[in-house]
Amino acid sequence: MSAPLYRSFFGFRKEPFGSDLTPEEVLKTPALEAVGGRFDYVRNLGAVGLVTGEVGSGKSTALRWAASRLHPSEYLTVWVTASGGSILELYRQIAAVFDVETRSFSRAALRKIIHHGIKELLHKKIQPVLIIDEASLMRLEVFSELHTLCQFEADSKPHLPMILAGQNNLLDSLQYRSSLPLASRIVARTHLEGIDQEEMTRYLDHHLKIVGVKSQLFSPEAITAIQQGSGGLLRRANNLARGALVAAANEKCQLVAAEHVRLASTELI
Repeated sequence: MSAPLYRSFFGFRKEPFGSDLTPEEVLKTPALEAVGGRFDYVRNLGAVGLVTGEVGSGKSTALRWAASRLHPSEYLTVWVTASGGSILELYRQIAAVFDVETRSFSRAALRKIIHHGIKELLHKKIQPVLIIDEASLMRLEVFSELHTLCQFEADSKPHLPMILAGQNNLLDSLQYRSSLPLASRIVARTHLEGIDQEEMTRYLDHHLKIVGVKSQLFSPEAITAIQQGSGGLLRRANNLARGALVAAANEKCQLVAAEHVRLASTELI
């Protein structure tokens, strides 16, 4: 059964369990609000914060939601996705936010460009907030130097709050002595874990309502299978739930059973 047909079978307005949720559509969980609270704390102090969790635990979604609450006339969210590249590559990504294209190989020159862009924003009474996603991929040399972006006026002005998000090994990278100048600036951290059975029931029900279905289409056994099969991780839960709906529609079943979840799991790695 094709996607349009299974959506028609269940009466969905759009693709269910998608990642393109608006901030208003994100389910407000205690974990999400914990990220938001620490995000605000870091922002107010101009310090550094951490968000860690396994792949698919909802780190990026939580940070997008936290940042969405900032008024665009007062804040600029500088969002970059890290890689295993050099500090120069990261600097160029950040500089590009300020509409500066450069091939400079000078770290000092790039820092100067970024600092100038930040000061220009502050002069306009706009506070930048730097979010580095996938920060666990960064090289140690990047961790050892990243703190210099936060240094203004002999390190006396906290002009650039920074959030680092990544998998659990992000903490390992911050334990090295060379990372200490950055680690010493961390004032808050949040670790996202898989959700439990009760939360999974809420989560599935919430996503069904987003696509226009008010009744729970998953049997209790199917919810258990999704929670266990995903380990409570949201991205995998989304994939299992969507695949199970397709499997149920193929059999013309209005209620998703555990067997449909098992069938969906055979399509995932």
